Amino acid sequence: MTEPLVAAEPFSAPRLDLLPLRVDHAEEMATVLSDPALHTFTGGTPYSPDALRTRYERLVAGSPDQDVTWCNWVLRPRAEDCLVGTVQATITRGHAGRATAEIAWVIGTPWQGRGFASEAARALVEWLGRRSVRAVVAHIHPEHLASASVAAAAGLTATEEEQNGERRWRLILGDAP
Repeated sequence: MTEPLVAAEPFSAPRLDLLPLRVDHAEEMATVLSDPALHTFTGGTPYSPDALRTRYERLVAGSPDQDVTWCNWVLRPRAEDCLVGTVQATITRGHAGRATAEIAWVIGTPWQGRGFASEAARALVEWLGRRSVRAVVAHIHPEHLASASVAAAAGLTATEEEQNGERRWRLILGDAP
């Protein structure tokens, strides 16, 4: 079996600790992610604590595809004793060791507008750049201006490509073509 490209590990941003996702985060995160408005652009509805626990069990177990690595973190502001959101990277092994990471983020409604998503996304892109990742992409609904701002703050640029009604944003890291 091929080793994963990278493994989620704890790291920090200026105001946040990014902690690898654990199944026991599900109950607190179900509350953080309970606002139906968080699904306006992505669809679906908030998970119950049990459903989120089941989802986290799958994520923590890892991708069944040996060429894909799932890295997920919860976000904890150092000034507060609570979780406020998540960031994730789905990393796909490429040719000649050049991997691509598809990233996403979500911040609970009470903590939005404080720059946590931008800070976490920037830190995640920097962390990925210190690993084998050479391209970072995100898919953002064209009307989701807050997420577009987060992507831009993390150094990604909108492309003309669309997938399932979302605009593809991209950043090439290092010496990748």
